[in-house]
Amino acid sequence: MWISTYSPTHMTALTEFFKILTDPTRLRCLMLLASHPELCVCELCYALQLPQSKISRHLAILKLHKLVSQKRIDQWTFYRLNPHLTHWQHNILQLCLSQANSQLQRDQQRLHTMPHRPLCQL
Repeated sequence: MWISTYSPTHMTALTEFFKILTDPTRLRCLMLLASHPELCVCELCYALQLPQSKISRHLAILKLHKLVSQKRIDQWTFYRLNPHLTHWQHNILQLCLSQANSQLQRDQQRLHTMPHRPLCQL
């Protein structure tokens, strides 16, 4: 049976992961990050048309659950998907991205039209 192969710890991880995805702001952030090497907080704010405080709060939750990693360069904070995501987490995010709706397309379009974007510095 499929369920019997998963431990309670694994089921908790699955549950937490899907809880995180239920928030539209977090899902939109993850979808943008899944389609770019890394993005600055200001880019996410611009693309999602949300205040920095709200984006930062959601990014902190994503970081706490190890779905994203961050780095600071001068005044910029860049985020990217955690390169150590599990195989199933990565697959679920890619599936979500492949089913992108008009909201994600609008977010992508706004991001690409953002003036004076900070340089991505991998």
